Amino acid sequence: MFSADGRRPLALITGASRRIGIGAAIARSLAEEGWDLALSYWQPYDKSMPWGSRDRDVEELREELKLCGAAVHLYPVDLSDSFEPERLFDSVESEQGSVGAMILSHCYSVDSDILTTTIDSFDRHFAINARASWLLIREFGLRFRGNPGSGRIIALTSDHTAGNLPYGASKGALDRIVLASAVEFRDKGITANVINPGATDTGWMDDNLKKIIGDITLSQRLGTPEDCANLVSFLCSEKGQWVNGQLLYSNGGIA
Repeated sequence: MFSADGRRPLALITGASRRIGIGAAIARSLAEEGWDLALSYWQPYDKSMPWGSRDRDVEELREELKLCGAAVHLYPVDLSDSFEPERLFDSVESEQGSVGAMILSHCYSVDSDILTTTIDSFDRHFAINARASWLLIREFGLRFRGNPGSGRIIALTSDHTAGNLPYGASKGALDRIVLASAVEFRDKGITANVINPGATDTGWMDDNLKKIIGDITLSQRLGTPEDCANLVSFLCSEKGQWVNGQLLYSNGGIA
């Protein structure tokens, strides 16, 4: 994916605030494959959740990625603000240049079911998981200047809906937006795919849940962030160009 002048391509990854998260694993994999990186994150969300947040995680991740030769810039972005996607692209382009691949691994997820979901919670899930993703995809499509066939959009989704209604519903909307972009951006040479990585061990599961998920997975283990990162790296490579407009289940098989 290197350009004709030998410059490293640039990938924008959202949701890269935790070193044990999927976004961080994707960043490591792409850095090793020769990409420079723009990492957006929003630590106040992690701090509000049971798994918490380490303030140094993003800085430590940047230093780790730089050892792979990647130029890495960090962008704290509250994606509930509808103006932030455009501002993010403005900042990335002014500091690092044109984005060649965008990986949407951010999310907002607070459990509630049909009866207990509030309007405010429903709206916030859709603002972050669906609206912000649409606006980021729109900016990417408007600004893409890469060679035909080199552009990549990849988003992470989930089919967890029952008991987690606003999260699952907003992820369903995300799926449709990404798959639409595969068709609408075909003349720009941008591929767009969605990955459902299944239940991935990023520190949010207790031991009982880990056992339950391990028992129903055909591979007889939990998914790791690296499992998802491996697929993202393939899709971002020249070898992954033929895969387009797909919702891919990469979850070890769920029995």
